[in-house]
Amino acid sequence: MNLKPKHIFITGIPTSGKSYLAKKLAERIGAKVVHLDDLRESLSINETYKKWTNFYLNQDEESYLTKTTLEKKWQDLVDQSEGLWPVFKEEIGKYQNETRLVIFECVNLLPHIIKTNSNHIAVVLIGKNLEELLERNKQNPRWGNTEKLQELEARDFFEVERPKYKAEAEKYGYLVFESADEAFDYLVKNI
Repeated sequence: MNLKPKHIFITGIPTSGKSYLAKKLAERIGAKVVHLDDLRESLSINETYKKWTNFYLNQDEESYLTKTTLEKKWQDLVDQSEGLWPVFKEEIGKYQNETRLVIFECVNLLPHIIKTNSNHIAVVLIGKNLEELLERNKQNPRWGNTEKLQELEARDFFEVERPKYKAEAEKYGYLVFESADEAFDYLVKNI
């Protein structure tokens, strides 16, 4: 199967290797990479979007991670992703005339949101195991500054977000990989 997409969307749980995959793939095939997370800093001062960019930072992390239901945590991520989508969609639109393949990478590119874009493929990274995610989270903490909080985060990534990303990806026919290297091998052979 040879794919001829105009865009590649890379999404999935935090610490799963999205940025690594985007960089490695772009270097290999000469694509342009757009890290949509880079927009967060400017959006954090915009009244319309700061609620979403600062959502997790405005929570007591330990309380949120230990007392919030799994379904509520997922719904919060969905709400954040849908709340940020207008800005991300506008940014994606800026690359409509790009002659190179463009890779968009971000945790908030949930499959149900990006399904409306045409001429693209999406890769969803879900991580291989909890230990690997925890180690990556310790190296580059997403939220917490203590080992206990980083462990709670990694557990959430693996136990809450992982099955939801996988289910959504399968529902919309997107590719699911446990590792960035597996996704890279597949994409290099098929685009």
